[in-house]
Amino acid sequence: MALSINEIKSGVTILVDNCVYVVIDAQHVKPGKGAAFVRAKLRNMKNSNVQEKTFRGDEKIEQAFVEERKLQYQYNSGHLYHFMDSDNFEEIAVAEESLGDKTKFLKDNIEVMGYFFKDEVLSVNLPNFIEVKIIHTEPGIKGDTAKSGTKPAEIETGANIQVPLFIDEGDLIKVDTRTSGYVERVNKE
Repeated sequence: MALSINEIKSGVTILVDNCVYVVIDAQHVKPGKGAAFVRAKLRNMKNSNVQEKTFRGDEKIEQAFVEERKLQYQYNSGHLYHFMDSDNFEEIAVAEESLGDKTKFLKDNIEVMGYFFKDEVLSVNLPNFIEVKIIHTEPGIKGDTAKSGTKPAEIETGANIQVPLFIDEGDLIKVDTRTSGYVERVNKE
């Protein structure tokens, strides 16, 4: 379906040069002389690159219908990560390049949101926060709880993150998947 420039606004998904973009920001400009146009900031849904594009008043922009599906992470084999569609139980393989840094927070049976265009996986979004166990870190020293220093720690998914000094091996912590940052200790096992 073709959109006019008046229908371009934040959150709309469009097709530009056979790539699916989501509109982050759109400014409608009506100069004193000449035709109106829209200056839009677009994010590529496949690789997350951001670009600006100007659409003239007479252009027709193709709308992209992106489908959201709940997926559950199963396992990885080589450079493919396998997910199960929670609705129809189909297995979907996603290339490592499509996931990028998100692979370091994939743990068994985690629920993620997959975005599809014409049955092709565009991207996968992790939950904002996940709970993981500390596998390895240097032991804390008594009295370190008052200081605001950090130390490296390896979590159960294999990723390394910075944690406060009082965190020990075996602790269950909450991690922000968007920033790869420590949020809080959930409990001590």
